[in-house]
Amino acid sequence: MSDNNNKMTHSHFPRRDFLKYSAAAAAVGGAFALGLPFGAYAETSAPKPGGVLRLGLAGGSTTDSKDPGSWADTFTFVGFSAVYNTLTEISVEGTAIPELAESWVSSPDARVWTFKLRQGVTFHNGKTLTADDVVASIQHHLGDKSTSAAKTVLGDVAKVSAASPDSVVFELHSGNADFSYVVADYHLAIMPSQDGVADWQTGSGTGGYRLKDFEPGVRMTLERSPDYWKPGRAHFASAELIAIADGAARVNALVTGQVDVINKVDLKTVALLKRNPNLVIEETKGAQHYTFPMLCDSQVFKDNNVRLAMKHAINRETLLASVLYGYGLVGNDHPIQPGSRFLNPALEQRTYDPDKSRFYLKQAGMESFKVRLQASDAAYTGAVDASVLFKEQARAGGIDIDVVREPADGFFSNVWMKQPFTTSFWYSSLTADRMFSIGYAKGAAWNETHWDNPRFNQLLNAARGEMNEPLRREMYNEMQALCRDDGGAIVPLFASSVAARSNRVAHGPLTAPYGELDGLRVIERWWQA
Repeated sequence: MSDNNNKMTHSHFPRRDFLKYSAAAAAVGGAFALGLPFGAYAETSAPKPGGVLRLGLAGGSTTDSKDPGSWADTFTFVGFSAVYNTLTEISVEGTAIPELAESWVSSPDARVWTFKLRQGVTFHNGKTLTADDVVASIQHHLGDKSTSAAKTVLGDVAKVSAASPDSVVFELHSGNADFSYVVADYHLAIMPSQDGVADWQTGSGTGGYRLKDFEPGVRMTLERSPDYWKPGRAHFASAELIAIADGAARVNALVTGQVDVINKVDLKTVALLKRNPNLVIEETKGAQHYTFPMLCDSQVFKDNNVRLAMKHAINRETLLASVLYGYGLVGNDHPIQPGSRFLNPALEQRTYDPDKSRFYLKQAGMESFKVRLQASDAAYTGAVDASVLFKEQARAGGIDIDVVREPADGFFSNVWMKQPFTTSFWYSSLTADRMFSIGYAKGAAWNETHWDNPRFNQLLNAARGEMNEPLRREMYNEMQALCRDDGGAIVPLFASSVAARSNRVAHGPLTAPYGELDGLRVIERWWQA
């Protein structure tokens, strides 16, 4: 893959950019709902209407656009999620709940999904929402000529049509029990249709805020829609998003009161910020995970005994303290994040055990093992430091790791998935199926370990359309065990997303369990203190 490749197909879309887009879907996973409307909070105090919310965010770019298929990072995700709605929403409990669709049903094989639309919803331009708008909005991302980031998200969709003015039918190539989560992706914003084509140019949505001004890479200003259809939301009178790329500049803007909320706080500064009584740290656990992928089809890691020796040679707790300053959780060599409804709680946590490393090396016919680890902070801040720590820890298990620092530029196109042992990362994906499908399945475009386990692939296909949840859970439990004990990915850490806010801003006791800034819904869900 090339970093300057602009094709956004499943096989060519740059992985580094894909991970940014996947962050928008990170909220789509998690535990069962508690039945609260619109993900309502168990509030300790009533929200106050009015005021201006000012956000200083990383991720803004001069290439940003109003086109939802191009939204690439937190700045556009957060801003436009306040302007638009999607068919479903991910609640603070982490489950798909109604938004523009008031209900839905699926066929027994989960291949045909019918969504009934909410009545009385209007766009900011005055047009009443109909099924034609939904169809046009989804079609915007489909087709051979589409360059939308959501094209891969909608890979299961064979056809979308309007069954009636208030009913939309999706026909999938194969069953997908998680499809109600898929249509909550922020790229799938519902836009007004004009002559059968989605109108994204005007920025007219059905959300709680109207787009007042948008200067790509600089700022976005929003004003509350006076006739927003959703009760108990959109408390601020207006919002302003300011793009601040430099981490130190974001912190300074918050400390000096220029903004109320910032994202992507440098973990080295968290302790200092905590001393300020006017600031609050916001942590979202499990937002992303770090990996050391080993190519299973390489001569170096072809023997699973060698892979197991490597997995026992890393001290996850030490890395958590040293690399993440405690802002995260230890991983267990599979990608299902803590808190996911499909996490296997019975799977024994792998620990640092040099003796087991030596045991597995002997099983592979070796007394010692030397390997080169090509590391880059392009994967994540601290990836090279983590690699050096791994090197020191593995020595006790008879493993000699030669850490080679690679430049960030071109790392994902020239090194990752090409060299036997590298550093990498993933944003926690919208569902267990999606994470397994894009990163672990045979032939997947981003199967970063070239792993091919027939039993895993069989279970993946069976679980995708399985509507019996207990049976599906059994399948995912076994798949996590297969990843841990046979896969090529060392997954030592799940990293938190860390943001900070002024105490002039408030929210309920629950925020979204995945995705930064309350599942990117901060503008709609928070209020002035």
